[in-house]
Amino acid sequence: MEAPGKRTARALGPAALACMGVVFGDIGTSPLYTLNVAAKSASPTGQVTPEAVLGIVSLIFWSLIIVISFKYAILIMRADNHGEGGILALLALVSPRRAKRNRWRAAMVVIGLIGATLLYGDGTITPAISVLSAIEGLKIYAPQLDRAVVPLTVVILAILFLIQRNGTSFIGGIFGPVMLVWFIIAGALGVIGIVRSPAVLAALSPLAAITYLWHAGPLALVVIGGAFLAVTGGEAFYADMGHFGPLPIRVAWFGVALPALTLNYFGQGGLLLAEPNSPDVLDSPFYALAPQWAHIPLIILATVATVIASQSIISGAYSMTQQAISLGFLPRMRVVHTEGREIGQIYVPFVNWALALGTLTAVIGFRSSDALAGAFGIAVSLLMVITTLLATFVALHWKHNPWVVYTVNGSLLALDLLFFASTSTKLFDGGWFPLLIAFVISFIMLTWRKGEEVMDMVRLEIRERSSQFIARLRRDPPLRIPGTAIVLGRMSKGVPLALSHNVNCNHVLHEQVLLVAANMTEAPRAPDHDRFVVAPIAEGITRLELRFGFMEEPNIPERIAEAMATGRIETFDLTRAIYYTGHETIIPSGRRPGLPRWREALFAFLHHNAQRPGAFFKIPGSQIMEIGVEFEI
Repeated sequence: MEAPGKRTARALGPAALACMGVVFGDIGTSPLYTLNVAAKSASPTGQVTPEAVLGIVSLIFWSLIIVISFKYAILIMRADNHGEGGILALLALVSPRRAKRNRWRAAMVVIGLIGATLLYGDGTITPAISVLSAIEGLKIYAPQLDRAVVPLTVVILAILFLIQRNGTSFIGGIFGPVMLVWFIIAGALGVIGIVRSPAVLAALSPLAAITYLWHAGPLALVVIGGAFLAVTGGEAFYADMGHFGPLPIRVAWFGVALPALTLNYFGQGGLLLAEPNSPDVLDSPFYALAPQWAHIPLIILATVATVIASQSIISGAYSMTQQAISLGFLPRMRVVHTEGREIGQIYVPFVNWALALGTLTAVIGFRSSDALAGAFGIAVSLLMVITTLLATFVALHWKHNPWVVYTVNGSLLALDLLFFASTSTKLFDGGWFPLLIAFVISFIMLTWRKGEEVMDMVRLEIRERSSQFIARLRRDPPLRIPGTAIVLGRMSKGVPLALSHNVNCNHVLHEQVLLVAANMTEAPRAPDHDRFVVAPIAEGITRLELRFGFMEEPNIPERIAEAMATGRIETFDLTRAIYYTGHETIIPSGRRPGLPRWREALFAFLHHNAQRPGAFFKIPGSQIMEIGVEFEI
């Protein structure tokens, strides 16, 4: 028998390797474009000074230390929701549904939703800027291929989005090893640049960054915005924490990714010090580090690495959409479960094609990684501001020392706001693009959430109370027919309209009736002792409340089978049961408070196009009977 320590150590290695492809894809490919964007911002005349090079490299290095290593890897990853991370998991910790409502909590919900939708903006820009920056290496090797960069990028991204429906498990296994090779080569190239100009090591001191920014004048804010691109992708540390756990992510970051990125950025800086007047070096210091014969292999490796980074953000958008649906922020959508193990486990067709449209629009519209840089940073910097705000609220909710929370988080928030201010200078140069995406999706989320609250009030008004329904059955008994009826309802109060309408119209009732309400908890997974609640109502009628975590697949037949296995409800043949669901039609009239009529119309449109409950809850179509109900709101 093995010692537990050896098993743990061996498990840590594969997990750390796997997380390199999922967690570090975005931040790992940032050297392709970060330093040249920042250097060009610092040198409007085309000649970068040694002071600017040292200042920018120092700024990048200390941003990686403070923002990524300290804020995300050490602090933010402690705010887990039963092991899960991400902006929606953090928002769920605020407990907006359970806690007493007030303006502060409502503001946190809105801010959290904006943060979540910024990830969709990030998801459209990351594949575009990453793949573009990789293919742009062709211009150094063969300048005449400049016109082929955009078409080739479009083809690669189109193929990437087309294969999503097949799942990505068949390439998921190579993500970690490929990114490990990428980091090793990036670090080795950095050593070449450092050897050429060891003076760049002076940038290890934060004084180099502080001194340069102090004397840079108006350029300082623009340069900070360019250097910020080095930390884009840091949100993946927290978002993917549930897949691997914090320890493998920290080991891979501090053991491999951070040293490799540091060496590469310093190497690029060393090359700029050695050849400050070379246009090729200023255009792409990353590729300029490599010898001529290695350019094509390096471009191929960079393209694969950027595709990995793109795949990770696309898969993250699917996962976040599923969470948003479970938490009640988006209407039900078709979610296809693939055979992937770590990433690509689900595929959301609507999200895939929406991201494809946004990404290809960004590539064709901006046409270069330099132009996309402004659009990229503003969304990520605002997301970091929101993450810090929510983490502060959670830390206070968990009763941590307020002075420590305000001091540490306040300092980090000040830095985040500085980065946001610096990236905001690019608002009209493309920064509006991801913000527009975030605004539209935030508005849809808030409209859906408010509309569902209004609908819940309407349903409660119309629904018959359980006691009244039972009393009516006793006064005027319907014909009891053999079999089991499973009646689905959104709430665990009253009698679902599908049942009362059926009894009123057909005057029949099955011998066994289950009133089933599927509720989503604010925990990632419902604990074993709280997966279902059984409450007998009358002879042959039982209420069954099923609880699912927001990371779980809501499969009602499976959960009912679990309840039968415990003996809490009477056993019956699930394959012969009839599931009754309501087919709701919403008529916007503007008569109810809560939403203006035009937003009611939007909610009605979303509701009409939402996936049917039967398909969403994995109920066989041959066992479903829908009963139409109209609601006027």
